[in-house]
Amino acid sequence: MGPHPAVAAIRLAVRRVLHDVLTDLTDLTGRSAEPSQAPSGGTPGTAAGSPPLVLVACSGGADSMALASALAFEAPKLGIRAGGITVDHGLQPGSDLRAAEVVTRMTALRLDPVESVAVRVGRDGGPEAAARDARYAALDEAADRLGASAVLLGHTRDDQAETVLLGLARGSGIRSLSGMAEVSGGPGRSHRYRRPFLQIDRQTARKACMVQSLAVWDDPHNIDPAYTRSRLRHEGLPALEKALGKGVVEALARTAQLSRDDADALDAWAAEAETGVRDEDGRLECAKLYALPPAVRRRVLRRAVVAAGSPAGSLFARHIEEVDRLITGWRGQGAINLPGRVEAQRQGGRLVIRQG
Repeated sequence: MGPHPAVAAIRLAVRRVLHDVLTDLTDLTGRSAEPSQAPSGGTPGTAAGSPPLVLVACSGGADSMALASALAFEAPKLGIRAGGITVDHGLQPGSDLRAAEVVTRMTALRLDPVESVAVRVGRDGGPEAAARDARYAALDEAADRLGASAVLLGHTRDDQAETVLLGLARGSGIRSLSGMAEVSGGPGRSHRYRRPFLQIDRQTARKACMVQSLAVWDDPHNIDPAYTRSRLRHEGLPALEKALGKGVVEALARTAQLSRDDADALDAWAAEAETGVRDEDGRLECAKLYALPPAVRRRVLRRAVVAAGSPAGSLFARHIEEVDRLITGWRGQGAINLPGRVEAQRQGGRLVIRQG
């Protein structure tokens, strides 16, 4: 008799992602990522002659515990080392004890290495954004230090639906509607983070924990109405499903994928178009920018503003709209001030974007 359907579903999702990790390592080195065939000198994320390491980011909640158990089960069969990281945000009394308990649970699953990393959460962008920034910084540091090939995250289809709705509420455009990518990462680590559960609902992950008798921790922040995502989860989405019927979460997840495909295509178009709208000195020519489709032109402008030093996370649609008006609604207006002390100004038919 096979495993429970919920357990089978999460294991299959993790198995597919681990195969993808091995494929990416093979593409990177031109040789098999199997431990006995690792190239001398090693590859990014692996040490010479050792199996690749994949970490799970585990909070102790149902989603990440289900992910940790599936990784522990599937990784050894593929010659992959499986480890775990839990991040102690220090936002609640006893958070260090909770982190220690999660370490114990991951160790019991035979994950190795297993670590708890304490972080200091700032205030930039609000409590949720600040906690997220601190968490990813800690995961990046741990992955670099341990030489991990990938870090698995337990975001589910429900999380994806919430992310799409939050993007819609911000009015930030099609990129924010594309939600979370299955594979993501920063410069030099674009394939670090993997989200195997984006097609799996939250209840399946919880059921998998229950049938495996895995203890889980329910974060009180997840039901605290002070947090926007918590209100959306417990009030907004249920209200939508009551008004529109079941299937809202699935529809929002499909919207994310369709939006991501469109946004990726437009981003590629903008990257190609950018070289054609600059003069011989590399300055943006307003007339050539004006001739571009608006969606492409705004992406070119955003790329230029970020390249000039404006933090991408602080740059919103309204900022780019103001810069765009220097092209489409020129009335002699002055410089536009942007995040990161960057300013955009029209001078002699050219758009000058630089730090002030």
